[in-house]
Amino acid sequence: MLPMREARMRREYVYRKSLEEKQRALEEDRKKVTDAVEGSKRIANHLKKDALILQKGAEWGGQVNEVDDEYRWAGTKDPKVVLTTSRDPSSKLKMFSKEMKLMFPGAQRMNRGHYDVRHLVQACRANDVSDLLILTETRGRPDGLIVCHLPFGPTAYFNLSNVVMRHDVPERETVSEQYPHLVFHNMKSKLGLRFTSILKYLFPVPKSSSKRVISFTNANDFISFRHHTVTVDGAETTLKEIGPRFELRPYCIKLGTLENIAAAETEWQLRSFMRTSKKRQFLAAPQDIESDGEEEEMEK
Repeated sequence: MLPMREARMRREYVYRKSLEEKQRALEEDRKKVTDAVEGSKRIANHLKKDALILQKGAEWGGQVNEVDDEYRWAGTKDPKVVLTTSRDPSSKLKMFSKEMKLMFPGAQRMNRGHYDVRHLVQACRANDVSDLLILTETRGRPDGLIVCHLPFGPTAYFNLSNVVMRHDVPERETVSEQYPHLVFHNMKSKLGLRFTSILKYLFPVPKSSSKRVISFTNANDFISFRHHTVTVDGAETTLKEIGPRFELRPYCIKLGTLENIAAAETEWQLRSFMRTSKKRQFLAAPQDIESDGEEEEMEK
């Protein structure tokens, strides 16, 4: 059972988050009414009763309180990341965890041993850890990543595929200790921005002179992870891959931490029946999907 102090702080946090969601829903209704009036369109039936009140309040709207956002302190200090594996890891997963540790400046790798998830999370909280990362495998192949943000969540789940480790990258260089620049491409939807925040705040703020670049490129809801160094020689810029590389497929976000994950609320989950169309995508903005479709038609 959680200590009384942690349980109380968690209840207060959940209550404040519920107030934030109510305020956000109110602002969305105000925007719908305002857009309908300005565009001389029909107001939705469920908003007609309160339309006048919502329109008057719209003058003071647009102030959603995000003081309790999970990443409100991100950027004020460097993140403290702990990386571990599932129990009894294979030699390949151990090697992959060592390579992943190099991706996050200042990260610590911990041998899982016989520790259960509850003890891991409590130890991380006691040492002011900001994020706990767990790598999983199936039959000796790394196939999963869990990102648990502390102290209250969220917890994001990813599938891993097409893993290529550093020692398989030809002419690889040693990994610099510089803080990397981050590139997020084609992740402009509301859900895409949510995953961008979860991944972005695992890294500290880099200096402008840093030569490391880590990119997260979305294509059909698969996020390609690539790690390069940049060399500038006059007008010529050269990218050199130093690995590792893999594809991330997000499939769940839980509003809680791992030790109480069964009781945590599900913010988003990918289900088989959600993809009713081959063109349906969750991470890219609708206008980006349309432009990609137009380009494909032109190529044909």
